[in-house]
Amino acid sequence: MHNKILWDDLKTVMAIAEAGSLSGAARWLGVSHATVFRRLGDTESRLGAKLFERSRTGYAPTPAGEDIAASARRIEAEVLGVERRVAGRDLRPSGSVRITTTDTLLAGLLSPIFTAFRRSHPEIFLEIAVSNQLFNLTKREADVAIRPSLAPPEMLVGRRIGTIAQAIYACSNTQIAHDGTAEFSDLDWVGPDERLAYRPLDVWMAGHGVDERCHYRVDTLMGMLAAVRDDIGVAVLPCYLCDGDERLARVGEPIAELATDLWLLTHPDLRRVARIRAFMDFVAQAVKERREQLLGV
Repeated sequence: MHNKILWDDLKTVMAIAEAGSLSGAARWLGVSHATVFRRLGDTESRLGAKLFERSRTGYAPTPAGEDIAASARRIEAEVLGVERRVAGRDLRPSGSVRITTTDTLLAGLLSPIFTAFRRSHPEIFLEIAVSNQLFNLTKREADVAIRPSLAPPEMLVGRRIGTIAQAIYACSNTQIAHDGTAEFSDLDWVGPDERLAYRPLDVWMAGHGVDERCHYRVDTLMGMLAAVRDDIGVAVLPCYLCDGDERLARVGEPIAELATDLWLLTHPDLRRVARIRAFMDFVAQAVKERREQLLGV
């Protein structure tokens, strides 16, 4: 009985193997560094085996540790699969739906839609996770993702619910806002920081020779928007976010090559859950009614 492996042991070993450190595993598990250290020590003591090699660069699993981590990954996949299948049998439109989306979509488009949904479905509670990174729907970090993407993950199901147009915007107090005649290469630009991972815009700016005029970079679109409002420079931003803002002025028409699809996604095991189906149908219809806002027309 002393060498019995518990589920907490498996999760701890898997977390350390994935993170390569005790601190990273602690963040992943939502516990303290000391707790992970203690759990690992207890597990190794009970099993009578060394599970990790310690070094200044981190924790590397031994063959025994890798064996346990691999088993934990398989068990976790089975547990998550059971959770999704059981959730899929829920036929009542009630309970909670966790949604992941971006800060710009929430502020510029989705917040009033979510408000209307809550009023029409008072038994369904919404949990919103705002992030520029796509949460792992397979691991139930979120139930539904609403994301701009040209190539959504193949393991998810859903629908394309619109096209997001983008254009150049300037502070409404500037000369270019009034006559729109300045050369792009003569303007100061605001651009995405590398952490925003906005490759299409990076390519466009480089192709138009304005990246060299970009001396202010931000890792969120909301930060770029604030910079344009304060006249730090001009920037390419989503039309749905900017067209109704009197502090901003659009310069020219939307940029065709930067148009992006908007996707509404979930895991295949959850698409028949009543509350999720109700939420996705409602959002899809509401966004469809705002098509002109998305397209900037």
